[in-house]
Amino acid sequence: MKFTQSRNSFKLGLAATAAAFALVAGPALAQQPIKIGAFLSVTGGAAFLGDPEQKTLELYVDKINKDGGVLGRKLLLVSYDSAGNAEKARTFVKRLIEEDKVDVIVGGSTTGETMAVVPLVEAAQVPFISLAGAVVIVEPVKKWVFKTPQTDRMACEKIFVDMNARKLSKIALISGNGGFDKSMRAECLKVAATHHIEVLADETYGAGDTDMTAQLTKIKNAAGVQAVLNAGFGQGPAIVTKNYRQVGITLPLYQSHGVASKEFIKLAGVASEGVRLPAGALLVADGLPASDPQRAVLVSYKHDYEAQYKSDVSTFGGHAWDGLMLAVNAMKKTGSTDKAKVRDAIESTRGFVGIDGIFNMSPTDHMGLSLDAFRMLEIKGGDWTLVK
Repeated sequence: MKFTQSRNSFKLGLAATAAAFALVAGPALAQQPIKIGAFLSVTGGAAFLGDPEQKTLELYVDKINKDGGVLGRKLLLVSYDSAGNAEKARTFVKRLIEEDKVDVIVGGSTTGETMAVVPLVEAAQVPFISLAGAVVIVEPVKKWVFKTPQTDRMACEKIFVDMNARKLSKIALISGNGGFDKSMRAECLKVAATHHIEVLADETYGAGDTDMTAQLTKIKNAAGVQAVLNAGFGQGPAIVTKNYRQVGITLPLYQSHGVASKEFIKLAGVASEGVRLPAGALLVADGLPASDPQRAVLVSYKHDYEAQYKSDVSTFGGHAWDGLMLAVNAMKKTGSTDKAKVRDAIESTRGFVGIDGIFNMSPTDHMGLSLDAFRMLEIKGGDWTLVK
């Protein structure tokens, strides 16, 4: 009997100890931060993408934490500068998954570095929201991969619709040799015939080229060309725009959404006057009617960013806002940071009003934006104007 009593007492002691530990450990575990992983091109040739993305994530992680966090827990941003390098991106994502043990990844400024890490996030089953533009990121659909920016194919289609309205049907293409440039060129060629567009010239330039007058002279001498489309991002399009004016081409010039920031206007200078491009509504937020469903979100983000950093807002920072908020909303919806549940919640996002547009995702669409997410803009007087 004594043995039994002693054994029972021991069991009760263990239970009491476990309960006491749970009371102490429970709140402690609940206070562990939710880790938001990121890899961004903060420096290097794509810094104009990664810098505003990094600043946006820092700004809104801080704001969310000041408002009480998510699910009663603070957010912790774990971010690395990949400098647009695919190998660095792979190294950092491996670290985010294996060492930092992040709950979700929001990042990938460029298409090249995004595609380099897709096998890693798919194998590890970590929700990943890319901030890059090419359609290949979400087509075909990859279970754990999503993206926020409008695609390069959508950019081609938006441009071609505008060309149709201006009765322009015979064009020349000029593009860089980077991942986004090649993808957009290919997508434009795929959908051109659908929009009754005929491509009469097709020129390319290298990432390090500083003069494209030779290619543009060929385009100038190509018979029948009515407009020119530059598929590219970074400094290349600014050089193309300057050289375009220097060789005396007076045809309408279109650029991609990859240059949708004031930095492009600064780099291209007065040569950018009259250039058209598709972009999200952020760049013309203040000019949107009060009835526009995005206006309040856009104006709020623009105010927050410009007040914090004393610099112009760019659509690229908006990609990061969308990525972070999609992840946060998914966690709130599920009441959990369980990766599978968060992934499912992102995929079921409907009617989410973001910076890039109104998101309606599905198992067959891991971007969730329609062509209406793009607005056609024209540069006038050194600023963005909405094409009516």
